[in-house]
Amino acid sequence: MSPPKKELFLNPQSSYQPLAFRMRPQLLEDIVGQPHLTGENGILTRFLQTGNLPSMIFWGPPGSGKTSTALLLAELFRYRIFSISAVASGVKEIKEAIKEAEKNLDESIKTIFFIDEIHRFHKGQQSVLLPHVEEGAVVLIGSTTENPSFEVIGPLLSRTQVIIFQKIPTADLIDLMKRSIINERGLNLPELTIPDDALQYLAEMADGDARQVLNLLEIVVNVAQTQKKPITVELVGDVFQRKSFLYDKSGEEHYNMLSAFHKSLRGSDPDGAIYWMCRMLEAGEHPHSILRRLIACASEDVGNADPRALLVVVAAQQAYDFLGEPEGRLSLAQATLYVASAPKSNASCVALHRATSDVREYGSLPVPLHLRNAPTHLMEKTGYGKDYKYAHNYPGAFIEQEYFPPELSGKVYYHPSTRGYEKMILNWLRQLWKNKKYS
Repeated sequence: MSPPKKELFLNPQSSYQPLAFRMRPQLLEDIVGQPHLTGENGILTRFLQTGNLPSMIFWGPPGSGKTSTALLLAELFRYRIFSISAVASGVKEIKEAIKEAEKNLDESIKTIFFIDEIHRFHKGQQSVLLPHVEEGAVVLIGSTTENPSFEVIGPLLSRTQVIIFQKIPTADLIDLMKRSIINERGLNLPELTIPDDALQYLAEMADGDARQVLNLLEIVVNVAQTQKKPITVELVGDVFQRKSFLYDKSGEEHYNMLSAFHKSLRGSDPDGAIYWMCRMLEAGEHPHSILRRLIACASEDVGNADPRALLVVVAAQQAYDFLGEPEGRLSLAQATLYVASAPKSNASCVALHRATSDVREYGSLPVPLHLRNAPTHLMEKTGYGKDYKYAHNYPGAFIEQEYFPPELSGKVYYHPSTRGYEKMILNWLRQLWKNKKYS
């Protein structure tokens, strides 16, 4: 294996370097989409103010700026930096880098070890770093897309600060592209016009990845200049072989598709439901919007006809967040097909509205005395809890008694359907409550 290389900033004006490299931040405020780190009270801002740079683990999604931030900190603190790949380097390479760092320290120069994908280091490799991090011979900056709680050994984790990078918002990616178009280090094309919908489309394709969005932008601009065409949504779709969908996530079409999706679920059409799900995903809809609709439908339209529907959808949300793209889409598909195919009942939804209506109509009716707790002797003496019948003292753990204020006696809000599991609930309630009129 080759020894770890010294990582230096190359000349950002070099035309052969990718746009994403040329636009790497030169100041802390150039870092995109991480105001919690680089703002006035951000932790990286405080490090600069104090002049002290601790060892850190950068945790965040791809393209969120972890590598660029490490390189920038080395420049700002005037430290030397070694970039070590966790995939290509072993213990031997780490020890060689440590010797170099110790020589630097003899010259009063501190060294940053930047370890990309540190989660790929096994425990032995991570352990080699421990004494040198603890002694301050090196400043460790590890970069990972995985939860460091599970991927970094405890002793090393306790000697570092975990810095969390967030997925970059679409608006920040659009702003980055606009700056890159006019910046001398970037495309340096102040006369270039790109419509907002094309920039939006590129940002959504990049899905929070700054490096990716600049790569996409550079390709589109090169194609447009070569073919002498204006940059449009259609051109972007043609270049990347992705069809452009009519879809505005804050406009009417967004709500139209969500409506079609929910109505397909409610109407027990799994084919229609999964079609609208795929339309939204391909158009760039965030899966959480789809999951929110599924969760709502599982309670509003399926309800107790199949109580498992809600469990399936909540599990799908957890599975999607754990797996990410593209595997997480399978969980969305499974939940969509389950909810659409499940027996339907809106009895829970109707019961909620009926009860809410009475609450608003009758106001704050007092709780009947027999339903009140009596934790003190005075409360017991005044009738709190009197004549309350403890259900478990009776056969079948049931005894018919009044649970309403007198004004609402005999009310029935919940009328279970005769579909799915709710048919069993209906029969059970009819068996218990002889005097209630369940339809």
